[in-house]
Amino acid sequence: MPSICIYFQVHQPVRLRRFSLYDDHQPENLYERYFDLKLNKDVFNKVADKCYIPATSLLLELIRKYGDKFKISYSLTGTFLEQAAQYRPEVLDLFHDLAATGSVDFLNETYYHSLSSLFEDKTEFLEQVRKHSEELKERFGVEADVFRNTEALFSNDIARLAEEFGYKGIIAEGHERVLGWRSPNYVYSVKGCKKIKALLRNYKLSDDVSYRFSAQWWSEFPLTAEKYAKWLAESQGQCINLFMDYETFGEHQWKETGIFDFLKHFPEEAFKHEQLKFRTPDDVIAENEAVGEIDVPYALSWADIERDASAWLGNSMQRECFSLLQSLEGPVRETRDDDILHIWRLLQNSDHLYYLCTKSWADGDVHKYFSPFPSPYDGFINLMNILQDFKKQVERA
Repeated sequence: MPSICIYFQVHQPVRLRRFSLYDDHQPENLYERYFDLKLNKDVFNKVADKCYIPATSLLLELIRKYGDKFKISYSLTGTFLEQAAQYRPEVLDLFHDLAATGSVDFLNETYYHSLSSLFEDKTEFLEQVRKHSEELKERFGVEADVFRNTEALFSNDIARLAEEFGYKGIIAEGHERVLGWRSPNYVYSVKGCKKIKALLRNYKLSDDVSYRFSAQWWSEFPLTAEKYAKWLAESQGQCINLFMDYETFGEHQWKETGIFDFLKHFPEEAFKHEQLKFRTPDDVIAENEAVGEIDVPYALSWADIERDASAWLGNSMQRECFSLLQSLEGPVRETRDDDILHIWRLLQNSDHLYYLCTKSWADGDVHKYFSPFPSPYDGFINLMNILQDFKKQVERA
C-alpha cells in the first residue's frame, strides 16, 4: 500500500542589480547597493498572484475538505519568507493557516538556499540550517524532523551532517546512478549513517506534472487527474515521493493549461483507489523501515541531466565566484557586523551561480529561462563586480 508523499519547494532569490565598479554614485546601504529592489518586488508580486495565493488557497480548501486524509509538505526558504513578509503578507497568512491544519509538514533547509554544504568548513552550513529551523518555529510554531538541502544536494557526508543535526530523514533524488535497478518508491538508509532515512524523489512521476503537463508532444498528453491517480495506484513500494517546485502551479504551468483543475481533482481521484493514502515525509519516516542502503560519495542533486553540482559549479566562472564567496567567510565574521553577514549570505543564493551556467540544449534553456541576464558571461561580470566591491567593504569594516 504505497503512500503518496507530496513535497513543494518554495523559493525566491534576492536578485542582483546591474553593478559597475566604475560607478562612483553607488548607494551606501549595501542591500540597496547590490540588490534590485524593484525587480524583486515585481517578480514576487507576479508569482504571488499566479501561484502562491491561488495554489495555497486551493490546497487549504482541499485539506479542509478532506481533513487528515489529505496531507502535503513544504520547504520555505528564508529569502522567500523575508520577501513575503515585505511584499505580500497575505501569502504568509495562508501558510499560517496551512500550518494550523495539522496536515502539513514543513522541512528544514539552508535559510539562504545556499551551497554552504559544499564549503570546506561546515560552520556556515550548520548556522544556516539552525537559522532556518528557528525561523520556522518562530513563524509557524513547527519543528522539522526531515531535512531537504538546497536543490536536494545530497551525499553520504551531507546525510551524516543532517543526522548529527538531529534529523530523522533527508530528501534526495531517486536517480538510476544511485539506485541501479532498485525503485525510488522505498525508504533507504545511507552508507556511513546510523539512523537517518532517505526519501528518494520519483523524478519520472514528479516531472510528469512539473515539466510535461502542458507538453503537447508528450504521448500521454493531456494528463488528467484520473489518469495520474491510476498510474500511482499501479505503482509498487512504500512511498511515491512527488517532489517539485511550487511554482509549477500557475507560474511554470500557467492556469490556462488546466493545472489548477488537475490539482483540485487529484485527491478525489486518488481516494478512488483504496491502496493509496497521503502521507507527509515525517509520516513516511515513522511508518517505514529502510529496505536497503544507498551509497552516494559525490554531490547528487535534482538539477539538469547530470543530477550533480554542475548546474552551479560546472564551469570556471561559477567555481571562481564560489571560491571567492567561500574565502570571505573569515573576514566577514571578523567584522562582527550582522548586516554584512546577512549581505554575504544573500550573495550565497545558489541562483546567482545558476545563472552563470553555460550548458547547451534543454538544460541551457532552463537556466536562461530563470536568468535576468542576457548571457552567463554578463551574469559572471556582474556577480564578480559585486563580490569584489563587497570584499572591499568587508576589508574597510
